Amino acid sequence: MILEAFAKINWSLDITGVREDGYHLMDMIMQPVSLADEITLIPSPFLSITTGGWPPSRADETNLAYRAALALKNETGYPGGVRIHVEKHIPIGAGMGGGSTDAAAVLIGLNRMWNTGLTQDSLERIGLSLGADVPFFIRGGLTRTRGIGEILENRECMYNYWLVAIQPCPGLSTAQVFSLWHRSGQARRPDTEKALHALETGSLATLCSNLGNVLQPVSESLRPEISRACKALSASGASFAGMTGSGSAVFGVFRSSAYAESAYRKLSPDYRTIFLCHTQHDSVRITSE
Repeated sequence: MILEAFAKINWSLDITGVREDGYHLMDMIMQPVSLADEITLIPSPFLSITTGGWPPSRADETNLAYRAALALKNETGYPGGVRIHVEKHIPIGAGMGGGSTDAAAVLIGLNRMWNTGLTQDSLERIGLSLGADVPFFIRGGLTRTRGIGEILENRECMYNYWLVAIQPCPGLSTAQVFSLWHRSGQARRPDTEKALHALETGSLATLCSNLGNVLQPVSESLRPEISRACKALSASGASFAGMTGSGSAVFGVFRSSAYAESAYRKLSPDYRTIFLCHTQHDSVRITSE
Protein backbone atom coordinates (compact mmCIF):
# COMPACT_ATOMS: atom_id res chain seq x y z
CA MET A 1 0.00 0.00 0.00
CA ILE A 2 1.25 3.49 -0.90
CA LEU A 3 -0.08 6.65 0.75
CA GLU A 4 0.54 10.35 0.45
CA ALA A 5 0.89 12.08 3.82
CA PHE A 6 0.34 15.80 3.35
CA ALA A 7 1.78 18.72 5.29
CA LYS A 8 -0.29 21.46 6.94
CA ILE A 9 -0.20 25.14 7.71
CA ASN A 10 -1.54 26.97 10.71
CA TRP A 11 -3.66 29.79 9.37
CA SER A 12 -3.78 30.98 12.96
CA LEU A 13 -2.43 29.90 16.33
CA ASP A 14 -3.63 31.23 19.68
CA ILE A 15 -2.96 30.09 23.25
CA THR A 16 -5.96 30.32 25.55
CA GLY A 17 -4.58 28.86 28.78
CA VAL A 18 -2.43 26.25 30.47
CA ARG A 19 -3.65 23.06 32.15
CA GLU A 20 -2.47 22.00 35.58
CA ASP A 21 -0.24 19.37 33.96
CA GLY A 22 1.53 22.06 31.97
CA TYR A 23 -0.05 21.37 28.57
CA HIS A 24 -1.03 24.51 26.69
CA LEU A 25 -4.62 25.00 25.57
CA MET A 26 -4.66 25.98 21.93
CA ASP A 27 -7.09 27.53 19.47
CA MET A 28 -5.83 26.98 15.93
CA ILE A 29 -7.01 26.94 12.35
CA MET A 30 -5.20 24.27 10.33
CA GLN A 31 -5.50 23.05 6.77
CA PRO A 32 -3.62 20.47 4.67
CA VAL A 33 -1.39 21.62 1.81
CA SER A 34 -0.22 19.78 -1.29
CA LEU A 35 3.35 19.08 -0.12
CA ALA A 36 3.54 15.39 0.88
CA ASP A 37 5.71 12.55 2.16
CA GLU A 38 5.19 9.13 0.58
CA ILE A 39 4.51 6.17 2.87
CA THR A 40 4.86 2.57 1.66
CA LEU A 41 3.43 -0.28 3.77
CA ILE A 42 4.42 -3.87 2.98
CA PRO A 43 3.01 -6.83 4.96
CA SER A 44 5.63 -8.52 7.13
CA PRO A 45 5.77 -10.73 10.22
CA PHE A 46 7.63 -7.97 12.08
CA LEU A 47 7.65 -4.18 12.44
CA SER A 48 10.48 -2.35 10.68
CA ILE A 49 11.09 1.06 9.12
CA THR A 50 13.36 2.58 6.50
CA THR A 51 13.55 6.18 5.33
CA GLY A 52 14.70 8.04 2.26
CA GLY A 53 14.32 11.34 0.47
CA TRP A 54 15.24 14.70 1.91
CA PRO A 55 15.55 15.86 4.64
CA PRO A 56 17.04 12.74 6.26
CA SER A 57 14.93 11.26 9.06
CA ARG A 58 15.62 8.62 11.67
CA ALA A 59 14.82 5.03 10.72
CA ASP A 60 14.39 3.64 14.22
CA GLU A 61 11.81 3.10 16.95
CA THR A 62 11.64 6.84 17.73
CA ASN A 63 10.15 7.63 14.31
CA LEU A 64 6.49 8.59 14.70
CA ALA A 65 5.50 6.37 11.78
CA TYR A 66 6.99 3.33 13.54
CA ARG A 67 5.44 4.37 16.86
CA ALA A 68 2.04 4.65 15.15
CA ALA A 69 2.28 1.09 13.83
CA LEU A 70 3.29 -0.18 17.26
CA ALA A 71 0.44 1.71 18.94
CA LEU A 72 -2.12 0.21 16.55
CA LYS A 73 -0.67 -3.26 17.01
CA ASN A 74 -0.84 -2.90 20.80
CA GLU A 75 -4.38 -1.50 20.66
CA THR A 76 -5.77 -4.28 18.49
CA GLY A 77 -3.55 -7.24 19.31
CA TYR A 78 -2.80 -7.73 15.62
CA PRO A 79 -0.31 -10.63 15.43
CA GLY A 80 1.65 -9.57 12.34
CA GLY A 81 3.76 -6.60 11.40
CA VAL A 82 4.63 -4.32 8.50
CA ARG A 83 7.61 -2.92 6.69
CA ILE A 84 7.30 0.88 6.58
CA HIS A 85 9.21 3.09 4.18
CA VAL A 86 8.96 6.87 4.56
CA GLU A 87 10.13 8.95 1.61
CA LYS A 88 10.56 12.43 3.07
CA HIS A 89 9.74 15.71 1.35
CA ILE A 90 8.19 17.74 4.19
CA PRO A 91 10.87 19.66 6.10
CA ILE A 92 11.62 18.57 9.67
CA GLY A 93 11.23 20.93 12.62
CA ALA A 94 9.22 23.29 10.44
CA GLY A 95 5.78 23.41 12.05
CA MET A 96 4.29 21.72 8.98
CA GLY A 97 3.47 18.44 10.75
CA GLY A 98 5.79 16.10 8.84
CA GLY A 99 6.10 13.50 11.59
CA SER A 100 2.46 13.75 12.61
CA THR A 101 1.10 13.27 9.10
CA ASP A 102 3.35 10.23 8.61
CA ALA A 103 1.90 8.75 11.82
CA ALA A 104 -1.66 9.48 10.69
CA ALA A 105 -1.04 7.84 7.31
CA VAL A 106 0.34 4.71 8.99
CA LEU A 107 -2.69 4.49 11.31
CA ILE A 108 -5.15 4.94 8.43
CA GLY A 109 -3.28 2.60 6.11
CA LEU A 110 -2.72 -0.20 8.61
CA ASN A 111 -6.28 -0.01 9.92
CA ARG A 112 -7.27 -0.89 6.36
CA MET A 113 -4.45 -3.31 5.56
CA TRP A 114 -4.76 -5.22 8.84
CA ASN A 115 -8.58 -5.06 8.70
CA THR A 116 -8.65 -3.98 12.34
CA GLY A 117 -11.94 -2.10 11.91
CA LEU A 118 -11.27 0.85 14.20
CA THR A 119 -13.46 3.93 13.83
CA GLN A 120 -12.08 7.35 13.01
CA ASP A 121 -12.69 8.39 16.64
CA SER A 122 -10.58 5.45 17.84
CA LEU A 123 -7.79 6.30 15.41
CA GLU A 124 -7.86 9.92 16.57
CA ARG A 125 -7.63 8.77 20.20
CA ILE A 126 -4.58 6.64 19.40
CA GLY A 127 -3.15 9.50 17.35
CA LEU A 128 -3.45 11.95 20.23
CA SER A 129 -1.24 9.67 22.34
CA LEU A 130 1.45 10.10 19.67
CA GLY A 131 1.21 13.87 19.17
CA ALA A 132 -1.20 16.79 19.37
CA ASP A 133 -1.41 17.23 15.58
CA VAL A 134 -2.00 13.58 14.67
CA PRO A 135 -5.81 13.65 15.16
CA PHE A 136 -6.03 16.60 12.76
CA PHE A 137 -4.18 14.66 10.06
CA ILE A 138 -6.44 11.65 10.55
CA ARG A 139 -9.48 13.87 10.02
CA GLY A 140 -8.20 16.36 7.42
CA GLY A 141 -10.00 19.36 5.97
CA LEU A 142 -10.15 22.92 7.23
CA THR A 143 -10.24 22.38 10.98
CA ARG A 144 -10.48 24.49 14.10
CA THR A 145 -8.48 22.62 16.72
CA ARG A 146 -8.74 23.38 20.42
CA GLY A 147 -7.68 21.99 23.77
CA ILE A 148 -4.46 20.02 23.41
CA GLY A 149 -5.48 18.80 19.95
CA GLU A 150 -8.45 16.66 20.92
CA ILE A 151 -11.29 19.10 20.15
CA LEU A 152 -11.72 19.19 16.38
CA GLU A 153 -14.33 21.16 14.47
CA ASN A 154 -14.43 20.80 10.70
CA ARG A 155 -15.40 23.87 8.70
CA GLU A 156 -16.30 24.23 5.04
CA CYS A 157 -13.78 25.83 2.69
CA MET A 158 -14.84 26.45 -0.88
CA TYR A 159 -11.51 27.89 -2.03
CA ASN A 160 -7.96 26.63 -2.36
CA TYR A 161 -5.19 29.17 -1.85
CA TRP A 162 -1.80 29.20 -3.52
CA LEU A 163 1.17 29.40 -1.18
CA VAL A 164 4.93 29.65 -1.13
CA ALA A 165 6.39 27.97 1.96
CA ILE A 166 9.97 28.52 3.11
CA GLN A 167 12.04 27.00 5.89
CA PRO A 168 14.72 29.68 6.16
CA CYS A 169 16.67 28.21 9.10
CA PRO A 170 17.06 25.08 11.24
CA GLY A 171 14.14 23.82 13.29
CA LEU A 172 13.26 25.14 16.73
CA SER A 173 12.59 23.41 20.02
CA THR A 174 8.84 23.62 20.57
CA ALA A 175 9.37 23.35 24.34
CA GLN A 176 11.79 26.29 24.28
CA VAL A 177 9.43 28.42 22.21
CA PHE A 178 6.53 27.81 24.61
CA SER A 179 8.76 28.46 27.63
CA LEU A 180 9.90 31.80 26.23
CA TRP A 181 6.33 32.72 25.29
CA HIS A 182 5.40 32.73 28.99
CA ARG A 183 8.09 35.34 29.69
CA SER A 184 7.37 37.51 26.66
CA GLY A 185 4.85 40.24 26.12
CA GLN A 186 1.60 39.13 24.52
CA ALA A 187 1.68 39.10 20.74
CA ARG A 188 -1.15 40.26 18.52
CA ARG A 189 -3.82 37.59 18.76
CA PRO A 190 -5.73 36.37 15.71
CA ASP A 191 -9.47 36.82 15.38
CA THR A 192 -10.19 33.15 14.84
CA GLU A 193 -13.91 33.47 14.10
CA LYS A 194 -13.44 36.20 11.50
CA ALA A 195 -10.58 34.27 9.88
CA LEU A 196 -12.73 31.12 9.68
CA HIS A 197 -15.61 33.05 8.14
CA ALA A 198 -13.23 34.55 5.58
CA LEU A 199 -11.93 31.07 4.67
CA GLU A 200 -15.50 29.84 4.26
CA THR A 201 -16.53 32.76 2.05
CA GLY A 202 -13.29 33.27 0.12
CA SER A 203 -12.61 36.82 1.28
CA LEU A 204 -8.82 37.06 1.01
CA ALA A 205 -8.61 40.62 2.36
CA THR A 206 -10.66 39.77 5.47
CA LEU A 207 -8.68 36.58 5.96
CA CYS A 208 -5.30 38.32 5.86
CA SER A 209 -6.36 41.05 8.31
CA ASN A 210 -7.44 38.53 10.95
CA LEU A 211 -4.64 35.94 10.90
CA GLY A 212 -1.89 35.67 13.47
CA ASN A 213 0.39 33.37 15.43
CA VAL A 214 1.15 34.31 19.03
CA LEU A 215 4.36 32.25 18.98
CA GLN A 216 5.87 34.05 15.99
CA PRO A 217 7.56 36.93 17.89
CA VAL A 218 9.24 34.44 20.22
CA SER A 219 10.45 32.24 17.36
CA GLU A 220 11.69 35.33 15.49
CA SER A 221 13.73 36.33 18.53
CA LEU A 222 15.48 32.95 18.36
CA ARG A 223 15.74 32.84 14.57
CA PRO A 224 15.72 36.31 12.93
CA GLU A 225 15.71 34.52 9.57
CA ILE A 226 12.00 33.86 10.12
CA SER A 227 11.21 37.57 10.07
CA ARG A 228 13.41 38.14 7.04
CA ALA A 229 11.70 35.34 5.12
CA CYS A 230 8.26 36.81 5.88
CA LYS A 231 9.43 40.19 4.64
CA ALA A 232 10.82 38.59 1.48
CA LEU A 233 7.47 36.88 0.80
CA SER A 234 5.58 40.14 1.32
CA ALA A 235 7.99 41.99 -0.96
CA SER A 236 7.37 39.31 -3.59
CA GLY A 237 3.63 39.90 -3.63
CA ALA A 238 2.21 37.82 -0.80
CA SER A 239 -1.08 39.14 0.56
CA PHE A 240 -0.08 37.72 3.95
CA ALA A 241 3.10 36.12 5.26
CA GLY A 242 3.37 34.36 8.61
CA MET A 243 4.78 31.43 10.53
CA THR A 244 3.19 28.00 10.84
CA GLY A 245 3.18 26.15 14.17
CA SER A 246 6.12 27.10 16.37
CA GLY A 247 8.30 27.45 13.26
CA SER A 248 10.63 27.48 11.62
CA ALA A 249 8.69 27.44 8.33
CA VAL A 250 6.77 30.45 7.06
CA PHE A 251 4.27 30.76 4.23
CA GLY A 252 2.98 33.46 1.95
CA VAL A 253 -0.57 33.55 0.58
CA PHE A 254 -0.99 34.74 -3.02
CA ARG A 255 -3.95 35.97 -5.06
CA SER A 256 -3.41 33.39 -7.80
CA SER A 257 -1.18 30.57 -8.96
CA ALA A 258 0.58 32.98 -11.32
CA TYR A 259 1.54 35.34 -8.48
CA ALA A 260 2.72 32.40 -6.37
CA GLU A 261 4.77 30.91 -9.21
CA SER A 262 6.41 34.30 -9.84
CA ALA A 263 7.37 34.64 -6.17
CA TYR A 264 8.65 31.07 -6.09
CA ARG A 265 10.93 31.71 -9.06
CA LYS A 266 12.15 34.96 -7.55
CA LEU A 267 12.91 33.54 -4.11
CA SER A 268 14.22 30.08 -5.05
CA PRO A 269 17.84 31.26 -5.57
CA ASP A 270 17.90 32.57 -1.98
CA TYR A 271 16.35 29.59 -0.17
CA ARG A 272 17.22 25.91 -0.41
CA THR A 273 14.03 24.75 1.32
CA ILE A 274 11.19 26.40 -0.57
CA PHE A 275 7.94 24.95 -1.90
CA LEU A 276 5.15 26.03 -4.21
CA CYS A 277 1.94 24.44 -2.95
CA HIS A 278 -1.75 25.03 -2.34
CA THR A 279 -4.32 24.31 0.35
CA GLN A 280 -6.57 21.28 -0.05
CA HIS A 281 -8.98 19.01 1.80
CA ASP A 282 -7.10 15.69 1.99
CA SER A 283 -4.50 15.15 4.68
CA VAL A 284 -3.87 11.48 3.82
CA ARG A 285 -4.55 9.81 0.49
CA ILE A 286 -4.20 6.13 -0.45
CA THR A 287 -2.73 6.03 -3.95
CA SER A 288 -2.16 2.29 -4.36
CA GLU A 289 -3.21 -0.88 -2.54
